[in-house]
Amino acid sequence: MIEIPEDFPRDPFPTVVGGTQPKLAGRLIDGRLVIGLTADERAQRYAMCHDLVVQLVAYCHRKQPQYPKWSADRLLTWVGNGVRAKRTQWALGEAEVNWILDQVRSHYAARS
Repeated sequence: MIEIPEDFPRDPFPTVVGGTQPKLAGRLIDGRLVIGLTADERAQRYAMCHDLVVQLVAYCHRKQPQYPKWSADRLLTWVGNGVRAKRTQWALGEAEVNWILDQVRSHYAARS
């Protein structure tokens, strides 16, 4: 099993249920009520997000020579806007997008 960092989102798609009384949205899996992701689902989502981080850091390094006048912050903002635009296409939760972009920023800075 892969080791998932503590800061990786536990529930990328929090559910809001209307009404005056507090409610929890859950799923029945193998006779158990599960709220959020199972360990396997979370591991799969982490693997997908980690793969995106690796690809996006490499992409930033490929694009930087094409835009030499751009600061690192401008390049990362541009890439971040692209990720946010594809968020639904890639089935990413907002918390996952934020985690991915934080990771890209720190890994890009470390390799620059």
